[in-house]
Amino acid sequence: MSTLWLVPGNAPGLSFPVAFDGMGLRGNSSSPIVARDVRVPRSAMLGVDGGGFDIMMGNVLPHFHVLGSSCYLGVMEAATHKAAAHVTKTRLLHTGQALADLATIRAYLARMRMKTDLVRGLIRDTLDAIESKREDAQMRVLEVKAAVGELAPEVTELGMRVCGGAAYRKEVGLERHFRDARAVTVMSPTTDLLYDFIGKAMTGMPLFD
Repeated sequence: MSTLWLVPGNAPGLSFPVAFDGMGLRGNSSSPIVARDVRVPRSAMLGVDGGGFDIMMGNVLPHFHVLGSSCYLGVMEAATHKAAAHVTKTRLLHTGQALADLATIRAYLARMRMKTDLVRGLIRDTLDAIESKREDAQMRVLEVKAAVGELAPEVTELGMRVCGGAAYRKEVGLERHFRDARAVTVMSPTTDLLYDFIGKAMTGMPLFD
């Protein structure tokens, strides 16, 4: 059992001893919190006492997964567009040939496009399942983050491969997306944990023991 509380960030006794300074996702604020003699009024309780788990699963998780996956879809889309733009305008000095003239480059771009569109389609289907209260809504909520956890790193890695050494230059913009995409695999619930949940659902086992 768990109970959720809304605690103001400036509550007396609450402190954040170490500021977040990590790789990628500058909007992240995953910093340690120290609470010493913090008093929270009963009116700050969210929902009923002991009902925190139901709120997290029924309200928080769907929003967190869909919005987070949408964020990474944006990263994938940006990487795909930047990679395509780079190989279209960049030419080999000794031949004058554009990188996009190479069939292997176009094939990599196609894979980036397809993987990005697969995530977009799954997000849309997840939203439809939630809104229409379909029986598979919970499964879609689990699947959407697991899928983006696999495909976002793949797409950004393909972008780095397509653009070669230039991809490491900040002005191209791909190296930032490459770093940011790595965060999704370890962001709780992790991709490995989601696979376990999905497997449990497929075999009729309870998701949370």
